Amino acid sequence: MITTVAVVDDDRMLRDGMRTWLSGREGLRLTGSAATVPELLGGPAEPADVVLLDLLLRDGSAPEANIRALTDAGCRVLVISTVPDRARIVAAVAAGADGYVTKDNDLPALVAAIEEVAAGGTAVSPEMAFACAHDERPERPRLSPRELQVLRDYASGLTLKAAARRAGITPNTAKDYLDRVKAKYRQAGRPAYTKIDLACRVREDGLGVP
Repeated sequence: MITTVAVVDDDRMLRDGMRTWLSGREGLRLTGSAATVPELLGGPAEPADVVLLDLLLRDGSAPEANIRALTDAGCRVLVISTVPDRARIVAAVAAGADGYVTKDNDLPALVAAIEEVAAGGTAVSPEMAFACAHDERPERPRLSPRELQVLRDYASGLTLKAAARRAGITPNTAKDYLDRVKAKYRQAGRPAYTKIDLACRVREDGLGVP
């Protein structure tokens, strides 16, 4: 199966380099590149599966608006940037980005991130994990370590019994933890009633890895 990739970056040298770097990668095909999101979306190519989006573009566009425009077009978004700004990373994840990597990563790391995002996962770099772990926005509830463990396992696809077994607790206790998590998200104005809702919150808050 081929994963189509597009690049939005105002650095033409990087765009040209990306075309060369990805040309020999089995399973990946670069289908478009542009300096701005409107330029990419207004082009003739079909929306790519994964878009590599530079966080800060010279056209002055807001990163969150760019991310939402791409996700609305059916693309998954992997942010690439030289900016390790915690607030910007958190805002990008909240806007719908599926991962964040810095431009100093090597090609194998970038390819692995693209493949993770294309598979429906989240490419969590150390910078993104650190930013999300220190996210102090009021809309992000504070979860205890045990609540977070049960949430991650349950939202990843485990049954409640399996999540409880992994945590070394009873299913009733695991359910209590999940009920607390749901209550905290509800109090933060982000209700999560179902397993799918909880999986969305894990993704939105970058909680997918310890």
